Amino acid sequence: MEVSKIPGREQHFLCCGNSLGKSSQFLCIMDRTAVVPTRRGSSLPQFNTSTSTLAFDQHFTTNAKGILLLAEILSGMLVWILIGGTDYFHLSALCWVMFVAILLWILTICLLVIYLTRAHNRIPQIPWTTLSLCFNCSAAALYLVTAVVDVITVNQAIRGRHNYNCWAASAFFAFLATLCYAGSGYLSYRLWKTKEEGQ
Repeated sequence: MEVSKIPGREQHFLCCGNSLGKSSQFLCIMDRTAVVPTRRGSSLPQFNTSTSTLAFDQHFTTNAKGILLLAEILSGMLVWILIGGTDYFHLSALCWVMFVAILLWILTICLLVIYLTRAHNRIPQIPWTTLSLCFNCSAAALYLVTAVVDVITVNQAIRGRHNYNCWAASAFFAFLATLCYAGSGYLSYRLWKTKEEGQ
């Protein structure tokens, strides 16, 4: 038996060893009577616990821009849900429709959260009006192509069957999403133009 002290610590261990040929067995027990000095002051850094400065814009969803964003989210969600409930993966065209619908749906939700929390006012370095204009125009163009591809794909399904009904409904909502994004693009263009004229 031997008593060993770990350097830099105030704890003692009692170790017994037994050597049997190539294998060795050791049992170490910590001496519970050793006293370890503790600090009374906290070593954790102090963080500012003030409330967040992000505010919720309650009136955003009642103006035209907010209503169009909600309509874009709802119609985009219906597009990918209706296609996702079918055997779309056999047709690469519908995989494209799913990709566009889900991508634009996620980006639109992010944009809604930014506008609802007024984060766009907190980051003035980003030209939000120009960004919104580019996003809405790109989304309208992508959804127009997606809606046309969806309509062409509907003809490959058997009329009256589950796939046909879902694909036809998703094509309708894809055209509706195109109109919503085009409307948002128009509102963004008007806002961008007034800001450009004001400078």
